[in-house]
This record gives sequence, C-alpha cells and structure tokens, in this order.
Amino acid sequence: MNYYSLHHKSPKTTFKNAVINGIAQDRGLYFPENITPLSKDFIKNIENYSNYEIAFEAIKQFVGDEIPENKLKEIIAETVSFDFPVVPINKNIGTLELFHGPTMAFKDVGAKFMAKCLEFFNKDNDDEVTVLVATSGDTGGAVANGFLGAKGVKVVILYPSGKVSDIQEKQLTTLGQNITALEVDGVFDDCQEMVKTAFLDKEITKTLTSANSINVARWLPQMFYFFFAYKQLKKHQKEIVFSVPSGNFGNICAGIMAQKLGLTIKHFIAATNVNDTVPNYMLNGIYSPKPSKATISNAMDVGNPSNFIRIQELFNNDITLLKNNFSSFSFTDEKTKETMQNIYKKSEYISDPHGAVGYLGLEKYGLKENEYGVFLETAHPVKFLDIVEETLPVKVEIPPQIQKVIHKEKVAIKASTYEDLKAFLMKN
Repeated sequence: MNYYSLHHKSPKTTFKNAVINGIAQDRGLYFPENITPLSKDFIKNIENYSNYEIAFEAIKQFVGDEIPENKLKEIIAETVSFDFPVVPINKNIGTLELFHGPTMAFKDVGAKFMAKCLEFFNKDNDDEVTVLVATSGDTGGAVANGFLGAKGVKVVILYPSGKVSDIQEKQLTTLGQNITALEVDGVFDDCQEMVKTAFLDKEITKTLTSANSINVARWLPQMFYFFFAYKQLKKHQKEIVFSVPSGNFGNICAGIMAQKLGLTIKHFIAATNVNDTVPNYMLNGIYSPKPSKATISNAMDVGNPSNFIRIQELFNNDITLLKNNFSSFSFTDEKTKETMQNIYKKSEYISDPHGAVGYLGLEKYGLKENEYGVFLETAHPVKFLDIVEETLPVKVEIPPQIQKVIHKEKVAIKASTYEDLKAFLMKN
C-alpha cells in the first residue's frame, strides 16, 4: 500500500515511512492510495467473527506486507484486548463505550497500535526515534501508556497549561522512563503548531515522528470501534447513525473509512463544542479556522482540526456529497451540562461532557423511526471528575487504572515558544 500527501507536493511512500515520518515533507497528511471494500459476505456475517479477526480484516490492506501477518495479528491482539460495548440508553439510542482500556480513553487503541508498529519498524535500528505529540487531553495519557518502555523510542508530549483535567495531566506527567511532558503556555492549537513546525525543521526532523491522529498508524485503527459497534447492532435491523464528539476529527474520519470499507452506516454527525470551525463550514462552505476556546469538553478544544482534510478527500472534495453523508453541529457548555443531567434523569447513565455533546448531536439530527443512533463515550467520566460531580448527583468511583496515577507527583518542563521546544529536543 502506498500513501500520498494531501498537499500533493511530496512523493508517494510506504506504510512504514508514513508511520515513521508522521507527515509528508510538504506538511501534508498521508492518505492511502487505494481503499478496497471488504467482501459483502464478511460484512453480512460479521457477528460470526471475533474482534481480533474483524480488526485484522479491516487494517491489513493498509499495512500490506510491511508487517508479517503473524506479527500484525499479535499487535492487534495487544491493541483490542478490552471491551467495546454498546450500552442502550433508550429504545433507539445507545452509547459506544470506548473507555475500557488502560488509560480509560478511546485513544488507547490507536496509541497502542502505533507504538507496536513503530517498535517493530525500529527493532533493528540503533538510533532512537522521538515521538512528538500535542494533546488537548486524552491523547497524551494514551500515547504515554502505549509507548512506555518501547525500545528505541522517546516520547515528548506537549499539552496546554491549565487546559487539561487534573487526571489527564497526571496520566501524561507521572510515568517517567522514556516519557517527557512539556507544559505549554497557550492552547492546544499552539501545541499542535509547534509540533508541525518541528517536522519542517531540518536540524531535528530526521529523528522525529508524530503520534497525533495525523499519523496513519494512530488514525486508521480507530476504524475498529465502528466495526465492533456494527457487529453488536445488526440485530436491531435499523439504519445506523453515529454521532461522534469531534475535536481533531480523526475518530469520525476513521468511521467514514469503515463505511468506505463496506459498513452500511446511514449518516455521521460530528458533534463539537463551541469550537465550531467545521459546523460553520457546513453552513456556509467557507473553511475558516480560528483560535480554540477552552470548554468543559476539553479534548475537543481544537480550532483547526487536522483530519478534516482527510474527510474532504473521502468525499472527493465535493461539499454536496459530504452533506449527504455528514452533518456537524456545535453546542455550548451550558447545553452540555443540561444534557448530562437529562441523560442521567431518564436512564441513570453517567455521561462525560464529550459523550453528552455526542448525544446532543443525535437530538439535533432528529432520528427517524427506522434509525438507531449511537453516540460515542470517548472517555470515562472519572477523567472529568469535577465537572461530572458538580453537574450530577453522583459520586464517581475511581477505577484501578486511575488510582495508579492519581497520587503520583507531576513532572513537566515549562515551554512557551517553538524555540523552547527545539532547544529541548536538541539537548535531549
């Protein structure tokens, strides 16, 4: 499988090089040259396959022969080793829980898959590679956990000071070993811009790769969730509508990839907080990124979502075609809290702020009688403990995964500018 840059100014490359390089030389995101649908028979009988078998079928064409089949199956077994249940909320809405992994966030899958791929590609290389990643919340912890102790890999995580939850901060600043956290005086978009600038800096770029969803090995495995949900929902015999809480738009883009591979998904909704660049684009056809705003659903505080260009590519850059398959709506913090309360009153389900935004997307869309809506719960409510407990009449139990880090001491290096980041990378 070859990959090309969406800026179309760099040569095509292999899966291995796309993973190691992160982004193309022209600063474009990599995109697979071909997308071949899976057999109709496989989709028709999907309930007869294990999650491991489904994930292997979904990803194998994008890896090709660059990782031996047995090794790829081993990587997948480590990647999807926990549950992905669809929990009913009412008769025509369920939530796909993606928080049963080691850091209790959906990004555990992509982070582990990428870590294992990169470790395999680097196994015979004596030079260390540095994984550089920006986080608005859950990416940092998932990447830190996924790469912890990986041979020949150092991880540097940039996060915006004061704009991630306390637990999220602990998950990315307390592991030590090959993981370093840089606390940036700014917002997520500043962190992301510093990462992208580093990849263009010839003095340091040779040893860098990215673990954000811009990296194909982080982005593509997120397809698995949609296959697993489809497998569980076939029994309803209804058309499926997914509402995905969206920040950098990698997760929903992976869902659309799953649709292109053959899943009969009726519609996708990108539900955002007040960072409404894409909802505005869907209204007026003008893509106008702007600085991100801090909200209670901080993992979605992105003003210039990197992966939206991939979504446009999947629909041939045709906004009419896009609108037939995809909607996007934005919601305020006040509406988000109100919805968390409504969900709890009606079903006693505890949603985190991101999940509540996803639920709001389904409400705004307006499900028909023959449709079943699924909103994604992308992180456990404990990750947003203060907001959940001040909004709902509940006391959230602290799971073992969180208890392991909650009392550890934060270790982070302050950074304000790209020069600070570059100085750190050159010194280390």
